[in-house]
Amino acid sequence: MDIARWALQVDFPEKVYVDANKYHFPDDGWTMYDTMEATFKFPGNKTIQWDGKSRNVYQTYGSGRGTIIYGTEGSVYVDRDGYRLFDRKGKLIKENLLSTQLDGTRLGGGDEMSSMHVINFFDTIRGGTEQRSPIDEGAKSTLLGHLANIASRTNETLECDTQNGHIINSEKAMKLWGRTYEKGYEPEI
Repeated sequence: MDIARWALQVDFPEKVYVDANKYHFPDDGWTMYDTMEATFKFPGNKTIQWDGKSRNVYQTYGSGRGTIIYGTEGSVYVDRDGYRLFDRKGKLIKENLLSTQLDGTRLGGGDEMSSMHVINFFDTIRGGTEQRSPIDEGAKSTLLGHLANIASRTNETLECDTQNGHIINSEKAMKLWGRTYEKGYEPEI
């Protein structure tokens, strides 16, 4: 979501709609869906579509996960290994891949890109550079996942405030916005 938001230069969506269900493993005992297609509509006629198919192991562009950015003159596929640029006919015209390619589907990554993020984080703490992935940007991207899950659970199209991402059209959905904490464990803000 970070890469897609960065490419489109967007923050919070206007609308979120989702199709999610247990299409592949209906009787496996899991509570959550195994397949989700989420669409996030942003101001300026910009759209992010998220295709969650993690349990069926189908690979897109030969990778377990990544971001495809479709433009008017071609597309680019970005993942933990680098990027591949394609023309309008799908012909590879440029690629820039990292020198070491590990299993980018593991939790935490564990590849060269993950190391670069950790180094940047510590260099920022030391005052030597600017943080490339600040927490407020990560929170916006994480919110998109939460909105998709809420839309799935309520089976509603969500309308959102584009200034802060809050749901503005559904009391049912807003009941899932927060959580009830055990007495004594409530976070203090």
